[in-house]
Amino acid sequence: MVDYVAGENVNQVVDKGKGVPVHDTPGYELPLLLFGGFRTLIDRLHARLADEGHPDMRPAHGFAMQAIGVHGATASDIGRRLGVSKQAAGKTVDRLLAVGYAERADDPADARRKLVRLTPRGYDALARSAAIFDDLRAEWIAALGADRVRDMEAALRNVVPAETAFRLDATSWLGAP
Repeated sequence: MVDYVAGENVNQVVDKGKGVPVHDTPGYELPLLLFGGFRTLIDRLHARLADEGHPDMRPAHGFAMQAIGVHGATASDIGRRLGVSKQAAGKTVDRLLAVGYAERADDPADARRKLVRLTPRGYDALARSAAIFDDLRAEWIAALGADRVRDMEAALRNVVPAETAFRLDATSWLGAP
């Protein structure tokens, strides 16, 4: 969101009148529009998840549940995958435990370690999320056309480095989970 105070855009750092090349669209709009699209999809996902029995699910939970994975993970592993401290990961794990999306279990390979594993409720939330994302993509296709959505996805794949396209550590720069 761009903030306006007394009719002035307070988020625009560069004044076009100071030698900056003029474009048809200011450069700062691209990340804001991309983030706005992301937020729109995530907000709609969570509204649907709430309607489908997951009112406690939060965006950070989805990242954490992906970091836990199908085989489980320790709090340290989760923190490393999310790019946050073990303590921050532990807080998110505690919340996932409290709302029934995860459970702690002994590590069969090392009795000293505790694994965090997804529960059937956690798997249900992820499965519903995947189906809802498919529905939301279909809505974008209905609004924009299939070719435009595919072109947008292909264009993003061209400019987003493959090694960062599906990273889970977004929470580390958006704020701890």
